[in-house]
Amino acid sequence: MKQKLLLFCSVLAAALCLLLTGCGKSSDALVLNVYNWGEYISDGSDGSLDTIRSFELWYKETYGQEITVNYSTYPSNEDMYNKISSGAVSYDVIIPSDYMIARMASEGLLQPLNFDNIPNYQYLNDSFHGLYYDPEDQYSVPYTYGIVGVIYDANVVDEADVGDWDLMWNPKYAGRILQYNNSRDAFGTAMYHLGLDVNTTDRAEWQKAADALIDQYHLVKSYVMDEIYNMLESGEAAIGSYYAGDYFTMQEAQADHVDLQFYYPERTNLFLDAMCIPTCAQNKELAEIFINYMLSEEVAIANAEYINYASPNRLVYENEGYIEDMGEDAMEILYPEMDDFAERYNRYAYRSMSDEMLIYLNSLWETVKIN
Repeated sequence: MKQKLLLFCSVLAAALCLLLTGCGKSSDALVLNVYNWGEYISDGSDGSLDTIRSFELWYKETYGQEITVNYSTYPSNEDMYNKISSGAVSYDVIIPSDYMIARMASEGLLQPLNFDNIPNYQYLNDSFHGLYYDPEDQYSVPYTYGIVGVIYDANVVDEADVGDWDLMWNPKYAGRILQYNNSRDAFGTAMYHLGLDVNTTDRAEWQKAADALIDQYHLVKSYVMDEIYNMLESGEAAIGSYYAGDYFTMQEAQADHVDLQFYYPERTNLFLDAMCIPTCAQNKELAEIFINYMLSEEVAIANAEYINYASPNRLVYENEGYIEDMGEDAMEILYPEMDDFAERYNRYAYRSMSDEMLIYLNSLWETVKIN
């Protein structure tokens, strides 16, 4: 309760600050309003680089003018979208996920970028150009990406049983399996398991996935989100699906009797978050300078190391110091050899769903949970 109250107060304070500073320009100092996911930037904790403060100092040294960055966070794409679309507050830089970028661009909520102000864009891997959510590369600059895999306790799970989604339906491990406690990700595991299109509008195929989740129900120990960390780390459960970056967090905290391992099924979800400038931005050029700074080598490496997700930036994944710090095993998981990345991404990544399909999906999910 205390954490929720603190979160509410911080969000309220940030909103008031934005209302006071975001919608008008200060004559004394420049103000940049950045809106990002929680725990999604190197912030100076645990000896990391404070990238926000670093940008403020760099800007003053480079341009001779004071700047203040108002940095606030959101828990979901939908919360961020609701704030931006309401017009109640103004932000200069946001970092939505792929499907939300597609939606916001289609609704006129994002500004086309001037890449003359973002020269470090040249360092992004070519595989991250022309993806479905921004096919003309007009509105976004990739920030980080990740791939969903299966995490399992090698002290419990037989090696012969791993490799695909079948593990999460294996009756041998009844009562040791964790499933997502949200409809899209839970249905995603079932649809990948069945070889179905996760973006289909065919209700019969969604029903097949629902049937698979109902069949799995008696095998599942618990439906979880963040609870997956403690349950896998402690050995309370032995199998669950999550992103590769989070796997490393779990592995570092695992109990002595637990041996967490990770693999990618052939069909799986890929996500990408990217930096964008909403139409409500007060200082577009300054926002583009900030985005370019986030792509600079020291800052991009600091962010990648802090959040433990893969970077599309060559200055990161080709840096010898970063490779050494991460270690060979981590690099193989975070940066798997995928010459066909763009093709796989465009095939398997989640797309935005219509309101009608979302209502139908949520009704199916309630059916699964009731059964």
